[in-house]
Amino acid sequence: MAAVSERVHPRQYARPGEQPGLWGWLTTVDHKRIGIMYMLAACVFLFFGGAEAFLMRLQLAVPNNTLISASTFNELFTMHGLTMIFFVVMPLSSGFMNYVLPLQIGARDVAFPRLNTLGLWLTIGGGLILYTSWFMGGAPDAGWFNYAPLNSPPYTGTGIDFYVVGLMVAGLGSLMTGINFLTTIVNMRAPGMHPMRLPMFVWTTVLTSLLLIFAMPALTADLILLFFDRFFGTGFFNPAVGGNALLWQQLFWIFGHPEVYILIMPAFGIISEVIPVFSRKPLFGYSSMVFAVMAIGFMSFMVWSHHMFTVGYGPLVNSVFAITSMLISVPTGVKIFNWLATMWGGRIRFTTAMMFATAFIATFTIGGFSGVMLASAPADLQYNDSYFVVAHIHYVLVGGALMALFAAGYYWYPKITGRLLSESLGKWNFWLLFIGFNVTFFPMHFLGLLGMPRRVFTYAPNLGLNTWNYVATLGVFVLAAGFVMYLVNLLWAWKNGAPAGNDPWDARTLEWSTTSPPPAYDFASIPLVRGRDPFWVEKTTGNGQMIPVDTAGADEGDAHHAGKVHVPAPSALPLCLTLALVVAGYGSLLRIWIIAVIGILAMFFCLFRWMFDKDPGEMLDVVPTGGEHA
Repeated sequence: MAAVSERVHPRQYARPGEQPGLWGWLTTVDHKRIGIMYMLAACVFLFFGGAEAFLMRLQLAVPNNTLISASTFNELFTMHGLTMIFFVVMPLSSGFMNYVLPLQIGARDVAFPRLNTLGLWLTIGGGLILYTSWFMGGAPDAGWFNYAPLNSPPYTGTGIDFYVVGLMVAGLGSLMTGINFLTTIVNMRAPGMHPMRLPMFVWTTVLTSLLLIFAMPALTADLILLFFDRFFGTGFFNPAVGGNALLWQQLFWIFGHPEVYILIMPAFGIISEVIPVFSRKPLFGYSSMVFAVMAIGFMSFMVWSHHMFTVGYGPLVNSVFAITSMLISVPTGVKIFNWLATMWGGRIRFTTAMMFATAFIATFTIGGFSGVMLASAPADLQYNDSYFVVAHIHYVLVGGALMALFAAGYYWYPKITGRLLSESLGKWNFWLLFIGFNVTFFPMHFLGLLGMPRRVFTYAPNLGLNTWNYVATLGVFVLAAGFVMYLVNLLWAWKNGAPAGNDPWDARTLEWSTTSPPPAYDFASIPLVRGRDPFWVEKTTGNGQMIPVDTAGADEGDAHHAGKVHVPAPSALPLCLTLALVVAGYGSLLRIWIIAVIGILAMFFCLFRWMFDKDPGEMLDVVPTGGEHA
């Protein structure tokens, strides 16, 4: 179906004041460039996290292997977990949110562009602090959840200090990102886009942001207490001096279980965008889907203690958390039913994006089934700290979140670059990842049921674990080939991909009503939303293009009728503020307090400059012109 779009001069893809080359990217406040940088950073960390997992599986391929020492193995599995959760899945989700969300709600940017940039640099800064631990005394080695008393000095080295400082810096960036997204959605929606017309990806961003805002302070408090324990000798988690080791677990899982939904909630939104487009049907049960994700977000704060069934809180506490953990499967089942009902009777096009979306449903459902098993307190006494739990979390986060993020990559890559990824390479990419993932992680269910503990670096040859460990290691090679195939597809399509046009999928939401890639200002005229799938409404009942809002009487900054659009100016302040905070962090880690003080003073200087910087940005001339594009 033809759609009318804006014709944009090439120079308008860059914002006024942005410098060419690297400095332009370092100082940009454009939500689209920030989204791309989030994705690139996540891909770099994915390489490191994947390499760590690859080495662990090589070590476990055969019994009594000596490829890796026990201490190095502890560092590998700790860094792998931290990397995949905080520096791969979260930044990838933030990348798509940054790029797509303002376009989906008809906005020209996020509410706080500089704060948005600061969130990016803090995330990268936290990751760099964490990874330099490998060269400065050793990486963290107490697991990604870092239980007390293992996180205290008698049991671990300086790597835990890097854990504390790195996660505090990265967590601060995540918190700012959540506040920014929520403010943007509440205040910057296009006219007519009331809450029950929001795309599901926007709704899941709302819930993700709320979870970040309410859950992250618990982790921050935990890290601050541990900082004082390790740097100043307090005893918050040391029972010998009146502390409580279980306090760490309580605070950590009050954050940690909502964190699971922080990771998976954007995936729910992605799947809810992809399936209707390639089923040629509107999303079945939109209202029930909205209330289901609300219920999941609310209930995610009521189930944290199912991670603590074995600590001895007793049958009453365990029973309460077992019931709430099982109840959360009800709204989850509603979503799966709605996705299947959307596909039922549709004219399905099995593009690569759709194949990843359907694989998500299958693999995430398997992870959900094992999650219900783990929610039973008596059964969890047997499953706890076994490879059954490892299989469960990977089916939720790799089979769930990463499958959805691959679907998003194939779906939105044409919008970001203006070119299509190869469907032929995409099919190879899908089957390698799908087969490799299941061959790697499904045998871990059997390993757990056979009694193999997690976090062990080797095992005896007479325990019946040899075959499944060998099979899982073979699967890693196939899985790695799938990731390489995706990288090949990305690089090939960047120069050689077929031109996508503005709406290659005949899609339903607003991001497809502008050019591919979008201009610097996103929309020359803010669109008027007249239905739940606004672009589809105009293509089927209108004239094929979005109706601009009547701006008579608008102030100069919104004078779309005058051909003027305000865009914020680039700024080096977010990068400088992050560098100051990183310097303060390294000063603390090295116990060179003068460097820490210098970093803090520089941070306050940057904040002072930020507060009094009155640069209003620039007014950009735009001339929307009709032009039909396939």
